[in-house]
Amino acid sequence: MATLAVTNIGTIVSGDISNPILEGNTILVVDGKIQAVGNEDLLQTSTPDQVVDAKGTTVIPGLIDSHVHPVLGDFTPRQKTLDYLDSSLHGGVTTMISAGEPHTPGRPKDPAGVKALAVLAHKSFQNFRPNGLKIHGGALILEKGLTERDFAEMAEAGVWLVGEIGLGSVKTAEEAAPMVEWAKKYGMKVAMHTGGTSIPGSSTVTADMVMHVKPTVVSHVNGGPTAIPAAEADKLIDNSDLPLEIVQCGNIKIADYVARRLADKNQLHRIIIGNDSPSGTGIIPLGILRTIVQLSAMSGISAAQAIAMATGNTARVYGLNTSMIAAGKEADLVIIDAPIGSVGVDALGAIEAGDLPGVAMVIIDGIIRVKKSRNTPPARQQVEIK
Repeated sequence: MATLAVTNIGTIVSGDISNPILEGNTILVVDGKIQAVGNEDLLQTSTPDQVVDAKGTTVIPGLIDSHVHPVLGDFTPRQKTLDYLDSSLHGGVTTMISAGEPHTPGRPKDPAGVKALAVLAHKSFQNFRPNGLKIHGGALILEKGLTERDFAEMAEAGVWLVGEIGLGSVKTAEEAAPMVEWAKKYGMKVAMHTGGTSIPGSSTVTADMVMHVKPTVVSHVNGGPTAIPAAEADKLIDNSDLPLEIVQCGNIKIADYVARRLADKNQLHRIIIGNDSPSGTGIIPLGILRTIVQLSAMSGISAAQAIAMATGNTARVYGLNTSMIAAGKEADLVIIDAPIGSVGVDALGAIEAGDLPGVAMVIIDGIIRVKKSRNTPPARQQVEIK
């Protein structure tokens, strides 16, 4: 029974947007899951195999990137880049969710081919976890000709994601709606492209189309990269309860507009955060952190709430047992602090001031994976392993 304790924590950010800050300074992990959150007295009845002294820094749940476009392995032909997945881990991302594998060279577009690609990517990423990173791959791209039996077969093979609708030959709400019903019948989560076209072959998708289809997630409500108008965003905000994804590779003005409108309606639980990368915009290893900083520093949202948008909010939407600091959750944790030179007195203050925090450590399933980020500015305090 492997045990790990993180002690001397300055602030614990829960990932639960309704209760974003927890009391306590100690987290106890047993066999890869959080056993308890509290104070030093947790260690009076336990002698951990490993103790991490957080030195008064901030511990947050591992970040989830809700919108990635992987192919296979830690390589993307879109930007001809190696190790981009591991590089995101150094930005505090411990879980990634595919929105489809459209950049696969020669991607098949017939029913048999798209089924095979989804199953292959799903099973490949089950076995391939660079430096412990959890990648949920194999998001089916909807093509004409798919039947209910196809969805049943894919679900039996483990496929549980539908890539953002609009990337394949299924373009209209009328074509997509029955397929979405089949997908949901077999337990799949469905994303839907929203806004202007992104890659060649994609389509423009309006708010009315999205509400007709009723996906699990409204992908990049702020555009990937071209956003819907504010009036269209209002329709999704006021006339639906759908989760709305804000991405780094999108329109920052609409991101701010959506965040402020949902804050006014006390519905920040509806926002999740993704990168939408690799894309023509590039690969942004710190993209999730950058979006957290953007929403907190520019949209009047507390840092702890913005972090919850990239952790607990996403975990709830996708049914994942991670990215919240609570007993029974997978022990995916990130230790952060204000970077050297920031006006922020701690990590949350730095985020609200517009600075990227320094990542001092990344833990996945109770195992230390990163001891100091190679991508963020250095944290003011460096943690100690005892």
